[in-house]
Amino acid sequence: MRITTPRRSTILAGLAIVSATALLTACGTGSGTTGGGGDGMPTELGDFEGTVSILAWPGYVEDGSNDPAVDWVTGFEDETGCQVESQSYGTSDEAVNLVRSGGYDVVAASGDATLRLIAGGDVAPVNTDLIPSYAGVFDFLKEKAWNSVDGQSYGVPHGYGANLLLYNTDVVSPAPTSWDIVFDGASAYSGAVTAYDSPIYIADAAVYLMAHQPELGIENPYALDEAQFQAAVDLLKAQREHVGEYWSDYLKEIQSFTTGDSVAGTTWQVIENVLEGEGAPTAVVLPEEGATGWSDTWMIASEAESPNCAYAWLDWIASPEVNAQATSYFGEAPSSEAACDFREDCEAYHAGDEEYASQIWYWTTPIAECIDGRTDVECVDYAGWTEAWSEIKG
Repeated sequence: MRITTPRRSTILAGLAIVSATALLTACGTGSGTTGGGGDGMPTELGDFEGTVSILAWPGYVEDGSNDPAVDWVTGFEDETGCQVESQSYGTSDEAVNLVRSGGYDVVAASGDATLRLIAGGDVAPVNTDLIPSYAGVFDFLKEKAWNSVDGQSYGVPHGYGANLLLYNTDVVSPAPTSWDIVFDGASAYSGAVTAYDSPIYIADAAVYLMAHQPELGIENPYALDEAQFQAAVDLLKAQREHVGEYWSDYLKEIQSFTTGDSVAGTTWQVIENVLEGEGAPTAVVLPEEGATGWSDTWMIASEAESPNCAYAWLDWIASPEVNAQATSYFGEAPSSEAACDFREDCEAYHAGDEEYASQIWYWTTPIAECIDGRTDVECVDYAGWTEAWSEIKG
């Protein structure tokens, strides 16, 4: 398990996404919890089971085996007696399949996977009263479309970040303030534009269109009817001739900006941090149109064999010092203000800046039932996004 290849692409060929609320099933809490309420959630916890199986992005569950200085698992094991068994995954699609195969108590899922897990009954609603650290989590990360249904939480936020605009300061002048340089103005840097390699990138085009073609009426980049969706697809097809490389492995983008093969494109803050450390002539900006981004959620499997240890892990990973370690290692903003007491780079990640966070459209699974509230039309679901992405790339 290494941080060198955090891939967040979601290759979802043939997947039919349906409304989370329509298919939401009653989720059990597993054996060992006590005092279950009428909603199936425990009202208190029982004895720790001794082990907990965790599925997560690379770099989210570090026990010192990759780097002796990076370890927030051993302290958890010493405090609870719950021995951690972990597995990392490379894509959200892989995560969903692994959760459904069984054998995992906890999963860290991005917003392009969470609704599928909730809709399929694969994860359970959580009683946040049993997770003391939850109280300190930023309010703007709680009860959102990707981690809650009808006000019921299905997990604990981990960290968050924006998909920023990265550019070569020696080549791109003046400094950009808009995504225009990778869309309508991409011809100026033809062959040196880069884009994130995933169907979810269609939402980036939709964010741009919200500002530049308001007549389309896009209110949410993950809720696109046929006309809106086609406009985003057409924009990306026009962009395609100027894209030199699509990326999902962050090392690949670092290399392309280091060599100068890429001079403008979407990125993560951690990539700019590495490039800056290497002395590359690059900078990042959150463009005036806003951006897509991610907010990951720790969730408990509905058939968890160790639900008590699972609750203990959710509390541990959200606790300020541990959350600071984990999110710093991955390269994202922490989930609480208290975590910044244990980090020196919160300002660089705009941690706790609600105005900044409000400009981020966090990854959310597109479903046929438009999540912007419209009921008179159907939106294109992720199966349609995946099919269109194949056409865009050719």
